[in-house]
Amino acid sequence: MAKSRLFRSTMVVSSMTMLSRILGLVRDVVLLGVFGAGGLMDAFLVAFKIPNFLRRLFAEGAFSQAFVPVLSEYKEKYSLQQVQILVSRTSGALLLVLSMLTVVVILIAPWVVTLFAPGFADQPDKFAITAELLRLTFPYLLFISMTAFASGILQSYGRFAAPAFAPVLLNLCMIGGALILAPMFDTPIMALGYAVAIAGLLQFLIQLPQLWQQKLLVAPKIDFQHEGVRRILKLMLPAIFGVSVTQINLLLNTVFASLMIGGSVSWLYAAERMSELPLGLIGVAIGTVILPSLSKSEAQKDDVSFKKTIDWAARLIILVGVPASAALFVLADVLMQALFLRGEFTLRDAQMSALALRSMAGGILGFMLIKIFAPAFFARQDTRTPVKIGIISVIANMVFSVIFIGIFYFLEMPLHGGLALATTGAAFVNAGLLYYFLHKRDIFRFGPHWNKLFTQFAISTGSMIGVLYLMLPYFPTDEAQWQRIIALMIMCVAGALVYGVVLLATGVRPRQLKHG
Repeated sequence: MAKSRLFRSTMVVSSMTMLSRILGLVRDVVLLGVFGAGGLMDAFLVAFKIPNFLRRLFAEGAFSQAFVPVLSEYKEKYSLQQVQILVSRTSGALLLVLSMLTVVVILIAPWVVTLFAPGFADQPDKFAITAELLRLTFPYLLFISMTAFASGILQSYGRFAAPAFAPVLLNLCMIGGALILAPMFDTPIMALGYAVAIAGLLQFLIQLPQLWQQKLLVAPKIDFQHEGVRRILKLMLPAIFGVSVTQINLLLNTVFASLMIGGSVSWLYAAERMSELPLGLIGVAIGTVILPSLSKSEAQKDDVSFKKTIDWAARLIILVGVPASAALFVLADVLMQALFLRGEFTLRDAQMSALALRSMAGGILGFMLIKIFAPAFFARQDTRTPVKIGIISVIANMVFSVIFIGIFYFLEMPLHGGLALATTGAAFVNAGLLYYFLHKRDIFRFGPHWNKLFTQFAISTGSMIGVLYLMLPYFPTDEAQWQRIIALMIMCVAGALVYGVVLLATGVRPRQLKHG
């Protein structure tokens, strides 16, 4: 992929993701305002998190990381007909497995809820509604996995717009479900279950026209003996841990949170959504774009291009990740009050969510680095290394959870903050070990030019933090929501301007952020 095209593709994915994240923010404001924190909102979040977790674990995580390198190799070495056969056999295998899984989970929904939210077992009404919501939301996994499959094909052919736009539909459907459908139900929260399932189907359907244009809209056939399918499965099984360990850690947090006081699940959800904003805008966008490029470089045995692509991605990641982590830590309280303090979402809910966000903020850079370090292994069809690191990270998360919950309990602080802090620690363990092996194997290293860059990023971030702290006392805590939002926007713009100006003053130039 040409340098300019790689940057342009990143901007396309990032802009579509920005639209999705903005709508996602509106969605969360609507959901928490309509349903509040705790109670039935906790029930929906658990029911939705299960298929959403599996989506990130299997579809967008392990499957995509295993499928794209194999597809890229087929593109380079074989005819269109051979690529069509690979697509047909892979889609057949995926459909069969997902359909069987969906039927099984719908049948045993109560047992699944018991596994993922054991704390709900002593609340019969909440438990029953969670199980019903799971039956409604779980088909989303089937639809969204096929969406991820189609997206992987299109991204390999340099088409990023439709896959990046798809999440917008989920946000629109959930907003419509909360505002339009919910009043029609005896149990309003059930409307969100239907909204999620419909969104999954729509996300898949919008991929089909471009698949047709690429002559890759082919009928699925089941053939687990096909050479490409076998290789994908071989790469995919260990990759489940390697690429999606962050999601496993967040899901473990949900299990622990279900055992804590009511509202803990919702507080962690609000914090996760805020922390995912910079991760989605840049981290996911770059990780999505570089995998096909890295896979192509590996297929052509072009080590120089491979290293340059990772270095370019790391520059953009750190450029955004460091100030994003710092800003979310500083602005956690005003952010939650400006965006969510309305309707059923109380000041206490905002404060508890802010505590979780401060604990998670430090890990944003770690989460982002995982998004570019892990693809470097998967592009080389090396799944063993990330899976070992993934297992270590999951264990680290559990150990950190016990330690930090104990510390928060001793300090008489809300325990969900300890869970969020454990996620941060596990993210850095994961990212640090991935970089260690990249460095050790001479796949990628931070070269001498990084010494100056690190200093420039640190000075610029420190200046931004100073300005934000100076502005905090003037935040209109007791004013109307629109005034709080405007004040928050002014603070964000001021912080970004200071960060950008100081970057330029310390010698950083736009050309340093270009690929190559």
